[in-house]
Amino acid sequence: MCFGSKDNTNDPAPKPAQIPQQPRTSSPTSRPPPSKANMAEDYTAPPGPPPSHYARAPSSADYAAPPPGPPPSHFRPDAGDLADVAPPPGLPPSKAKNNPFFDSSAPAADEFQPPPGPPPGHASASKDPKPPQDWETAVPDTSLLPPPPNYFSGFDRSPANNATEEQAEAGERWCADYPLYAPIAPDGAALEAAARGVAGVFAPPCYLGQLAQVAPGVWRGRTHRGAPDACLATYPPLYSARAHSPAAGNVNEKIIYYEVRILDDSRADEVSLALGFAAPPYPPFRLPGWHRASLAVHGDDGHRYVNDRWGGKTFTRPFRRGETLGIGMVFGPGAGGLGTRVEVFLTRGGREEGRWDLHEETDLHEDLPVDGVEGSRDLCAAVGVFDAVSFEIVFRPELWAWKGYRG
Repeated sequence: MCFGSKDNTNDPAPKPAQIPQQPRTSSPTSRPPPSKANMAEDYTAPPGPPPSHYARAPSSADYAAPPPGPPPSHFRPDAGDLADVAPPPGLPPSKAKNNPFFDSSAPAADEFQPPPGPPPGHASASKDPKPPQDWETAVPDTSLLPPPPNYFSGFDRSPANNATEEQAEAGERWCADYPLYAPIAPDGAALEAAARGVAGVFAPPCYLGQLAQVAPGVWRGRTHRGAPDACLATYPPLYSARAHSPAAGNVNEKIIYYEVRILDDSRADEVSLALGFAAPPYPPFRLPGWHRASLAVHGDDGHRYVNDRWGGKTFTRPFRRGETLGIGMVFGPGAGGLGTRVEVFLTRGGREEGRWDLHEETDLHEDLPVDGVEGSRDLCAAVGVFDAVSFEIVFRPELWAWKGYRG
């Protein structure tokens, strides 16, 4: 068959040649053959007997002889024939220079040869191999080291002093009977007095000792030996939720702070005093940090307490007489401008001793909420005392040993 050729002659197409027909064998369903009388002479039978009456079986000569040589499926070229089926020399068509799809800018095949030598994973040892490491030296034995401090879970009991369970339950009943006060709207005089450190200190009836103001913003006190727990509160509040809240957009940052000097006539073995803050009202017969809306650092064990009636958390070393301690809170805008960021810090001798984030990760089962000290309530200075201790409370910024106050 030739594609695209045309026949331009005008001669009529030749008729097909007559093909002689072979006689059919009869079958029960076939028609009877026509009689010989009616057959034309052109349709006479071929000479010889019909194929079914051969006297012998047909031989291979009666059929077409196969072509010489083995069949194609059994063709095995010899060494001389391999040259006939070998690929042509040179690059394959996809890499040939005359290929229109060949990228002449592509690197040649020899440019992709691997670098000499074994692969990195099978490289032989260097000439100066490193000496084998002694794992006992590389990994020291830590079994003899003291356990790390328990920063993220509290103590069940303080290693120094502990109140009774009845006193703790009495404090909880007191809090249930006296809900927290709503934030007040301070006037200008109260805000100015708090900023200048002119604050009053009030002792509850359970306080056994002396307390007096020795200078504006400076109060001195002394408790008797065996005196029960008592909490001294201040007024006006050092932090006003209505005037100082960064979440409300009143200020960008607010710091409240005060210091306490432990006088030399205190007990030598232990300082029974706690520095903290509390939202009013607070149980006057309990130390700050033990109940709702309060926090403190206790001087007898150095632990920090936030609404914690048990043993607090490790924070600093215990206080000593003759030292000047200070406690402060920093209120700032929260992440993304949401809420209030609150940090609590302690100073010793005018230098910051440590701080913690009030909203740090806490234990869901052991830690109670920090509601009331996170900036939603007014906060007063709260100084807790018990047994025999002599102290001096300083609210005036110019008299502080710490000089980092920014108002």
